[in-house]
Amino acid sequence: MSKVARDFAGYAGHPPAMRWPNGAGLAVSLVVNIEEGAELSLRAGDDRNEHVYEAVERVEGAPDLCMESHFEYGPRAGWPRIRNALRNRRLPATLSACGRALEATPWIAAQAVEDGHEVSAHGWRWERHVDFDAATERAAIARTVEAIERTAGEPPRGWHTRSATSLRTRDLLIEQGGFLYDSNAYNDDIPYVVDTAQGAHVVLPYAFDTNDMRFQNGGGFVFAEDFARYCSAAFDRLLEESAQVPRMLSIGLHTRIIGRPARIGGLETFLDNALQREGVWFATRAEIARAWRRATGLPDWQPRPCPPDFASGVPA
Repeated sequence: MSKVARDFAGYAGHPPAMRWPNGAGLAVSLVVNIEEGAELSLRAGDDRNEHVYEAVERVEGAPDLCMESHFEYGPRAGWPRIRNALRNRRLPATLSACGRALEATPWIAAQAVEDGHEVSAHGWRWERHVDFDAATERAAIARTVEAIERTAGEPPRGWHTRSATSLRTRDLLIEQGGFLYDSNAYNDDIPYVVDTAQGAHVVLPYAFDTNDMRFQNGGGFVFAEDFARYCSAAFDRLLEESAQVPRMLSIGLHTRIIGRPARIGGLETFLDNALQREGVWFATRAEIARAWRRATGLPDWQPRPCPPDFASGVPA
């Protein structure tokens, strides 16, 4: 396991002098998190029920049908609204998908591929890796890759753990061989490169403030206008800065959250405003990672074969 040193300096105010494709200064990454079906559920064989949601109380010792129905809203009603918002504007997105979620909703993977979106990995289940031992984490990564390859037609090129990784997560992703980038960081407004035993690896920081999760209790967003106004403020500032230095904006979306009828308009308003501006590149995270490699003089990335014993111990 490599030591993970903290880096407070980053580019120290001097990021690479580069432009995104078409001379854009700002790259916008729309991330649709697909987690429904991967939440904790006694009926799915987990040891407890999920309790992270807007209005769900903890239920112990029995299936939580209320919680399950809240999560079911995303695939049934929320995803079609988000899909239409993106299709109508011909915008690419990255679906950050849990493997177990796509097993429950394989049509979402198929529709995403049909629409030209990227399907990246969000873990096997909607879970943290910080408490995993090495064997458990290896199995979760391998099982996730297999599920996404089976439902989307190709393996994921990106990974984002639910908030807390282990100290070995990035090493295992790189060892697996199929990951161009990860988003297991929140520490910058542009990508950066870390050196690993297998060469340069791109990190695309994610964001929790420009994220519809803030509609959850105490999160700060109440109305669709709150989401549109906040994301637009971030967009405007980053676009202004991008005249001098490259910038990236991540917009986090969840089918069960922004897909509600009173909220989807906030996403549409933000997108329509952003599409009117010059110097903006809407792209998948894989496209952004590849562009960053090219612009910073790194060779084109190619997946390496997964070690034959990497997936050993994967549960059936």
